[in-house]
Amino acid sequence: MLGKLEPGTVLPSEVALSQTYGVAVGTIRRALMDLTNDGLLSRRRKTGTVVTGRKPQHSLRLFFQYFRLHGLDGSLSKSVTTVTSLNRAGSASADDAVKLQIEKGAPVVRFHRYRSVDDKPIMHETLTLPLERVPDFPDSKEDIPPLFYLHLLENYGIRISAIREQIGADLATDIDVRWLGVTLPAAMLTIDEVAYDQMAVPVLISAHRATTANHRYVNEVQ
Repeated sequence: MLGKLEPGTVLPSEVALSQTYGVAVGTIRRALMDLTNDGLLSRRRKTGTVVTGRKPQHSLRLFFQYFRLHGLDGSLSKSVTTVTSLNRAGSASADDAVKLQIEKGAPVVRFHRYRSVDDKPIMHETLTLPLERVPDFPDSKEDIPPLFYLHLLENYGIRISAIREQIGADLATDIDVRWLGVTLPAAMLTIDEVAYDQMAVPVLISAHRATTANHRYVNEVQ
């Protein structure tokens, strides 16, 4: 199967592909799922897995730069992240344990950062993930790259394939004032996320707090 597959080509079964390439069926299944998510393949009932002939829906680098706070005119906001703290010796709280499906007290990595648009901070966030998934995580906050999902993929083989969000509103706290420079009282957008890998295992939880004075949260379903 080396070479170009024409649009409409029906792929062999997962078992047949695994035997052809000498890899586990699970590996083939994950690869097909990734290609389906990118729009290169389509899963059809009764027919099977079919080559679509389309170009990838996004390049990885552009995908991992995606940011859901847009300007009031609808334009995509290009943000810059700054990591402010890193704790590689944290332990999972009861809430962390439930969301990440790990034991309470299990080792976790936790870091905080804020996002700026045009040199103005508009969001700050805390990210937490199990240490066992990233055993050689950077020791210095300066070494945490801005495109963190891409870092997970390139260094640990963890592809973030799904995200569950809970969106709410809250009044600004002194911590929000510190990082975002808002004036009390002020309204804050809150986004609590659980990110899942390609096997639907929760791998990362994030708590975001943002000011929407000049930006709007945009969620596009395609």
